[in-house]
Amino acid sequence: MNDPEVEARLEALRNGEKLTPEEISKHTEAMVGYHYTVDDYYEVGREKIREFSRAVQNYHPVHWNEDEARKAGHPSLIAPLTFVGLLGLIAQRRLFEDVVQGYDLSQILQSEQRLVFHRPIRVGDQLVCDVSLDSYRRMGGVDLMVTKNIIRNFDDGELVQTTWTSLAGRSTGELDPGLMDMVHHVMMAEGGRPTPNRTVGDGTTATAGNVDELGAPDSAQNPQAWSARNFDELSVGDALETRTVKLTRGNLVNYAGVVGDPNPIHFSSELAKLAKLDDVVAHGMLTMGIAGGAIGDFVGDPGAVFEYNVRFTSPVYVPATEYAEIEVSGKIKSLDSASRTGEIAITVKQGDRKIFGRATARVKFN
Repeated sequence: MNDPEVEARLEALRNGEKLTPEEISKHTEAMVGYHYTVDDYYEVGREKIREFSRAVQNYHPVHWNEDEARKAGHPSLIAPLTFVGLLGLIAQRRLFEDVVQGYDLSQILQSEQRLVFHRPIRVGDQLVCDVSLDSYRRMGGVDLMVTKNIIRNFDDGELVQTTWTSLAGRSTGELDPGLMDMVHHVMMAEGGRPTPNRTVGDGTTATAGNVDELGAPDSAQNPQAWSARNFDELSVGDALETRTVKLTRGNLVNYAGVVGDPNPIHFSSELAKLAKLDDVVAHGMLTMGIAGGAIGDFVGDPGAVFEYNVRFTSPVYVPATEYAEIEVSGKIKSLDSASRTGEIAITVKQGDRKIFGRATARVKFN
């Protein structure tokens, strides 16, 4: 970062300086527009794709079988639609440790997710993530922010995916110290984890303001149909096969371990209730991933999905000794014959409660 005032403030925060909620809000607002690049790439492995696919109960063959993936035109296994959430958690953690400080990740909730796919993530990718705070506002004592990740392949700089994540939370200065102490005694302990001295030029790079190559990436989209269904066989209103998926606490713990999500509201009844929730809740990205599997099965090839958006409006509650069940359905909302693309509207419910307020996927068909 080339702003001396911002750099001095960040250095003070790294050294333990405490800020009031108002100061944290002012600092966060000042960080809108700053970019940094995570200082290592994430290498996508075959078994990680399978592990993640199992966690979101997605058994499409292009995620599991190399021969089937090649028949569909892919050079190797491709990742499920929400696999990027794993990389996003790593990048988000660094954002809140290094740049937007004064928040505890366990106290931040996701409210919306937008994924733009420039090509599928696949085995062997070495993904580099550029992170920025895209917007910030404070409303009713809650901090609302949108983070943006631009993901490229390390070898050739090819644009792979762009994501926007809307978050809501309170700064640590507004939280009960007793509650925070309990949270940290429930979350996974990381004894011995090194804490590098992350200063500019020491592994983390950052750039202020707008950067041309990090500008609006949507214009770079060139979606491919891969082995998706034939456009001419489709009609507006065609429905996805409705599926019912069971979730247990075991599913939640497994997903948390696969993606590295430490938030205790996904496994601790006590802390979930202290957070004013009825019970432990499923991860938003887990429910989004399950719905993504239904989309991929209907489309024929998940690689043909070039955008997937969800607004989370109600949590999925998972009791300690019973199944939670969610129902996934959807239908084709619109079709464009000129581009042979379509938009699918998705509905996810737990009982009579809608889990998603708005959920759509845009697809390129053959």
